Amino acid sequence: QVQLQESGGGSVQAGGSLRLSCAASGNFDREYYNYMGWFRQAPGKKREGVVIIDRDDGATRYADSVKGRFTISLDKANLRLALQMTNLRPEDTAMYYCVIGSSWLGFWSGDDVDYWGQGTQVTVSS
Repeated sequence: QVQLQESGGGSVQAGGSLRLSCAASGNFDREYYNYMGWFRQAPGKKREGVVIIDRDDGATRYADSVKGRFTISLDKANLRLALQMTNLRPEDTAMYYCVIGSSWLGFWSGDDVDYWGQGTQVTVSS
């Protein structure tokens, strides 16, 4: 069982920055879960992948809407994930979820996400 605890959400004005953090804990095989990332869901909208990372080689995939503004980082040894968000826009307003999984194939769609965090709210005002 994996627990994911997010922190760092809040309210900012457009153009501002926030840093989200996620810590993975629990009694599990850390070598089995190679993929971590962030998803988000805004009210009335579908859940979407924001950025995912391969823990082994550091490969990443970003949503087009956040490229150049968001940066993911991972402490591999401790399975601590961070998301630096800059130049935030009102359309970034959403609940942000930390995720972890063992398969890259369906990870971006969410189908192969094994565990989800509780989420942290990000609100960007214009």
